[in-house]
Amino acid sequence: MKIKTLSRKELHEALPLIWDVFSEYEAVHYSKEGKQAFWDAIHSEAYLAQLKAYGAFQEDELIGIIAVRNEGSHVALFFVKGTYHGKGIGRKLWNTVLEENTSHNITVNSSLYAIPIYEKLGFVRIDDIQEDGGIRYVPMQYKIDKA
Repeated sequence: MKIKTLSRKELHEALPLIWDVFSEYEAVHYSKEGKQAFWDAIHSEAYLAQLKAYGAFQEDELIGIIAVRNEGSHVALFFVKGTYHGKGIGRKLWNTVLEENTSHNITVNSSLYAIPIYEKLGFVRIDDIQEDGGIRYVPMQYKIDKA
């Protein structure tokens, strides 16, 4: 498996993977309005332009993606194909973000499905369940000790 920074074109090519994983694992917690809001966000050029994305590849197949914004201080997208769950792909993507990060804190608005995954990576909840435009999430934070 190889991890690399995704070009803008490759990020666009990753959208079906993002949508498929979202639909299978997270959409159950979303209203129709929330599903549409997520679709609109990942298809917004303005939104995508803010992101730095990394992809995990098995040979030439994209199997996972993580994208950050705000100079790496916020995880915006984090998806791994279901057949690769539990195989360390997400951990390797996360470690890539940590290696390149210069912030002392990294935040995420975790889907309800992903809370245990983020907790396993070291994130802690910083607030209760929120909802914005039909998207339900829990704000979480990862503190980096730069000492």
